[in-house]
Formats: sequence, C-alpha cells, structure tokens
Amino acid sequence: MGQHKCDGGSPKAKPAMKKMKSGGGWPAIRYTFRKARDVGGVWKLYKALRTKNACKTCALGMGGQRGGMVNEIGGFPEVCKKSLQAMAADMQGAIKQEFWSTYSIAQLKAFSPYDLEHCGRLTQPVLYERGAEYYRPIDWDEAIARITKRLKSLPPDETFWYFSGRSSNEAGFLLQLFARLYGTNNVNNCSYYCHQASGVGLTSSIGSGTATVVLEDVEHADLVFVIGGNPPSNHPRLMTTLTHIRQRGGEVIVINPVIETGLVNFRVPSNVRSLLFGTKIATLYVQPDIGGDLALLTGIAKRIDEMGAQDSGFLQEYCDDSEAWLAHIRSVSWSEIYAKSGVSQSDIDAIAERYAAAKNVVFSWTMGITHHVHGVQNVQAIANLAFMRGMVGRPNAGLLPIRGHSNVQGIGSVGVTPKLKDTIFERLESEYGLTLPTTEGLDTLGCMEAAFEKKLKAGFCLGGNLFGSNPDSVYAAESLSRLESMVYLSTTLNTGHAHGLADEAIILPVLARDEEPQPTTQESMFNYVRLSDGGPRRHDGPRSEVEVIAQIAEGVLADTTAIDWRSMQNTGRIRDAIAKVIPGYDEIAKIDKTKTEFQLGGRTLHKPTFPTPSGRGVLHRHDLPSLRGGGDQLRLMTVRSEGQFNTVVYENEDIYRGQDRRDVILLHPDDIARLGLSEDQKVTVCSETGEMPGIRVRAFEEIKPGNTLMYYPESNVLVPRHVDGQSKTPAFKGVLVTISTK
Repeated sequence: MGQHKCDGGSPKAKPAMKKMKSGGGWPAIRYTFRKARDVGGVWKLYKALRTKNACKTCALGMGGQRGGMVNEIGGFPEVCKKSLQAMAADMQGAIKQEFWSTYSIAQLKAFSPYDLEHCGRLTQPVLYERGAEYYRPIDWDEAIARITKRLKSLPPDETFWYFSGRSSNEAGFLLQLFARLYGTNNVNNCSYYCHQASGVGLTSSIGSGTATVVLEDVEHADLVFVIGGNPPSNHPRLMTTLTHIRQRGGEVIVINPVIETGLVNFRVPSNVRSLLFGTKIATLYVQPDIGGDLALLTGIAKRIDEMGAQDSGFLQEYCDDSEAWLAHIRSVSWSEIYAKSGVSQSDIDAIAERYAAAKNVVFSWTMGITHHVHGVQNVQAIANLAFMRGMVGRPNAGLLPIRGHSNVQGIGSVGVTPKLKDTIFERLESEYGLTLPTTEGLDTLGCMEAAFEKKLKAGFCLGGNLFGSNPDSVYAAESLSRLESMVYLSTTLNTGHAHGLADEAIILPVLARDEEPQPTTQESMFNYVRLSDGGPRRHDGPRSEVEVIAQIAEGVLADTTAIDWRSMQNTGRIRDAIAKVIPGYDEIAKIDKTKTEFQLGGRTLHKPTFPTPSGRGVLHRHDLPSLRGGGDQLRLMTVRSEGQFNTVVYENEDIYRGQDRRDVILLHPDDIARLGLSEDQKVTVCSETGEMPGIRVRAFEEIKPGNTLMYYPESNVLVPRHVDGQSKTPAFKGVLVTISTK
C-alpha cells in the first residue's frame, strides 16, 4: 500500500505496526507537523485551519464566525487529524493536463481509494464517453451544454439527484429546488446510507429526528453512553468533551463488539494533563456480539425495572403506553436476552447500576447502531431507555446521534429528501407560485435499483462518492453503468469516478468550502447553524457549487419564470429563500450581515414536551432478533480506519488498530486457531453477495470471538443489499462471511 500511483510509485512493504496504547497524544502532534510539511509549512496550515469557515469533516460544529479550531461553546484550540487531513487534501496541487492521457480508465479502476484521493485537485471539467479508454478534458461551456441538453431530453422521473453532506445549505437547497421544478422527487442524500435509521427512529419516539441536546448539555453530563461508535477515529474532537467528563469524576459506558484503543485511553494534545498522563475514557466497556444491541438494550431496561430504578412519574405523565411497554420487557426472558446479545448478566447488571445512579445521562451512538436490518428498532430502544429514567426532555441529558459529514444534517433540513415535509412543500408553492411534483420519490438504494432495472437514465451527484458508499459494489458499478449520463461535482478523484461510469460521465471541478467567493452556511449535529466566509481560490478552474447549479438550472428551465436562476448564484438570495420556507431557519436571512450564528428552535428538548402527535414520548416494543452466524460463519462489520473519513482514505495505516494496510480481516486469535488459519495467511473472504481474494488474516484480540472486522469501502463487495425496513439503511455491520483457503 505505500506511495500512491499518481506519484509514479509502487506500494512498498512495511513492517508490522505496533498497536498504540492510547489515542491522540504525541503521534497526533507529529502527524500535524508532517501534514504541515506536505502543504508548505506550519504557519500556512494553521492559517487555513483558523479561517472563519466550518470544519470540513464531522458534524461537531467547529469553526464559523469565532474562527476555525473553536467549538460551539468557545473552546480553543480544538483541532483533530480529520480536520488536518481534509484541509491538506484541499491544499494539494492541481491534477496536471497530461494526467488524463497518461492514466486510462482501466488504470484508474486499479487505483485504491488512497491513490485516487492523492492524485491532486480537480481543476478542469473532464468527459468520459462509452468505449473511450480515457477521460478527456473539456471546457466549461461544453460541459454545461452537454448536461443541459441531456436533462432537457429526458423525462424528469428518469433522473436522480444525490447529495453529499459536505456541501453547503445553499447548494443543497438550490439543487433540490432545481430537481423538483425540473419535475422529480428522486432527491436523496448520503444519510440514507448512515444515519437515516436515527432520523426515523427518533422521529417515531420523540417527534424530531435530531439531537435533543446541545454541546453544553454533554459537558455537564455525569454519564455518557457511547454505543456502536468509535469517536477517537471518526469524531476525535468529541474526545475533548469525554475527557472533561472523566476528569470531573463522571463516567463513560462504551458498548461495542470491539475494544477500540482511543475509547480505553486518550491523550488530548491541547490538554497538558491529558497529553502527559492520558485520560481513561471507558469506566465500563461491554462487548455484545454484532447484531446483539437490541437484546442488550432490552436487558438493561428489564434490569432497571427489576431494580425499581425507573422514573414511574415521568413514564406515566410524559409517555404513551408505558404500562404496556413495561409489561412487554417483563415478559422477555433473561435466557433470550443472553442468547441474543452475547452479554452476561453481570455486565448487564453493571450497566444498569451505573445508569440508575447517574443524575444527568446522555446517550450517544453512531453507525454500529444504525447499520443493521433492525437499525430503527435499535434507536427506538435507546430512546426507551432514556424515557425510562426521565433522561430526555430536560437540560444536561438526552439523545445524541453522532453525525458524520459536517453538513449532512443541514442538507436534510433544507429539503434534500424524496418527500418534502408538508410545511416546506406548502411554503415553496405559496411563496413562489410553484407547482411541485407529488410523486413518491426514490431513496438512495431505490435509485440504484431503478438504475439497474434501466428505469433511470441519468444521475447528478453533488459531492460524495455514491459508488463507494453502496453495499454490493459489483451491483452498484453495474447499476451506474446502465445509465446514459452521470454528472459529478467534486474537488478530488474517488472510486466513483473510475467505477461509476455511464454512457457519458462528466466531472465538474468545484471549490472547497474555504475557497467559496461568497459566504455559505452549515448545520452541526447540535442543530447549530454556522456561517462560513469562504476565501481565496487555490487553483484556477474550479467553480462555486451554487454558480454551477444555477447555470445548469437556468439552461434547463429557461421557460420557468417563477425562479430567477441567475440571481440564485448569489448565496444571500438563496438564504432569503431558505428563511421563507424552512422551519426554524428564519435567522439565516441576515446571518452574513449580523455574523450571528444560531440554534434551531424546537429541536433541543429541555422540557418534556415532545413534538409527537400526542405531545408525549412514544415507547416501542420489539421482538428480539436472533444472533446470526456461528460455526464457520463469522459476523462481519465493516469499519473506517483512523486514517480515513467516510469513503475518503487519507492514510493506508490504521495506527489505533496497529494495521499497516487495508486488505486485511481482523480475527480474534481463538477464531484463527479454530478455523485452522495463520497470521498473515492470504485467504478469500466470502459472503452471499461476493468474495474478496488475497485478504491477509490478522490476529486482533480486541474483537469478540465469532465476530470480525474489515475496512470500508473496499469490503462493500461483501455487503448484501439487506436494509432496515423502515429507514432503508443498509446493514453494513450485519454481514455473514466465511473464509476459504483454496
């Protein structure tokens, strides 16, 4: 894996890595200086990170008008490797003209995610046509003309529109408006492959699909649950808050089939005490089997009931059907809970005792909860636990889905869903005299399946890596190949540009957030809307996302006079429209003038009045799914490494898990012995969907026996298209695999 192909190098063998005993710390500091050297020096990198722009990686809400490296409650300096990696990627040099005639499509398909990310910044539109061996550069006029002509020739419902969570509210709102006036509701976003189960589950329980807390609430909790997540790798700045809680004497309960280094001990570089001595994070670490979360959560609730530790007054006054729910959990046998969770009575008791003793509890989770066929039920079960002790609907306690992309929540807020919320639909029609389509739009996987069936002809992707984020990657590549046209708005290359090819594929180079000529906004996972000022462009060629969208919309909808698309190249005009039609976003109209960032009203729940039809919390009863696997079948969950963010691979190494490469399967030593395997042996990993040959076996004591890990997105070839029935979120963490040595 070593030097990337765009430098003309070849992968170099590296010695096995020594696993770290603590997350963060001096290695993170050394990495900072290394990345600074790559981009021209520490001062240059520091200035880039300190600009008044929201962070480009996770949705914790860094940056904005207080300047980069500042969180929502004013904490400074707050920076993490994800921020450094994303910024360094945007500070790369440009892909040179000769690249496109040097590397064929076949060669690009052989590039790894790391190779493609490090080829440089896209600076000129490029075109692929069926049968050609290479992309070829074209000018902007030709690119826009081709896209406009294609869209004008197609029935709107034969197109789909996919959005990344890294784009701005302005770009997201504008493109979904364009798609709907064009005539389709096939509008969806990357959330359908990550946290959609959280949105559906929370809405069914509390009436709102987002966090009920703000950052300050988490800082004042005395117990935080971290369920099915790995923040040290994926959301490192959250570790600052967890260390604060621990240093105050609070507790952190981690529920995860894998013991992750950074959740055992973490060294926050900006905290001298933590840096020098480390901070113990988990006060209790419990390992269910993969897929056992729902049974475990039910078991915790059952034990709280047996202890008499529930808040009966809260349940009766503020929740519907609490007696029926309590009767249900009482009816579930302990033997069923143990068998279906893989967790012992002593561990369940230990969790329940800590929960019963705590006064302010925050439940947080990530995709270890949502990436299952019962992901919505998992989220509902977490909400049930919070209701049980009145830990939602008041300050310093509540529910926190830890979001990935920095604006994935904002993209959803401004209307990027197949069905618009009724209020948004009605306001758009009344404010602008529009007639919007009422067809049932397709979600993300629905669009992939329709493309496979040749019911769709064209796709339009605002950022992201649609191919790389899909389960069953062979199917995904075939689906996209059956389209007539694909349009990608991107800053760098990714695997979708090599494998997600239609009859015609056009890549349009766009500006990064801190290069935009006008201010834009983003929404954090704490429902906080931040302003990004933009900044000077680093390369000639890329254009603003809103400029590109407005120009194409003007060409396609020239006869539509309801919207002045040319004026919509101004982000201030877009914010005026957002303020008029998106509930809670009234203040966005003046944010670029006042520079006052704001919390969205109605989402932070500090009182036990819930935006459900009854105004009360809803408790859900569940049948427990059986644990799958056993014998030669292992339970696989696909995971991100410490050196990546979502589908973007910045480094091939995963230093927290001690891995020097990504083509590995991590197994408990007991499973290696039981299956007759050996360390570093090359095997073929098989699932019902596909197989991966040449995978190296690696011993990993931190995973519970019977379970295994492989890296996403490379292992997507193994992930079936099984989805949660309510949210349509694929089960990336519920895959059964076998290992072949033939």
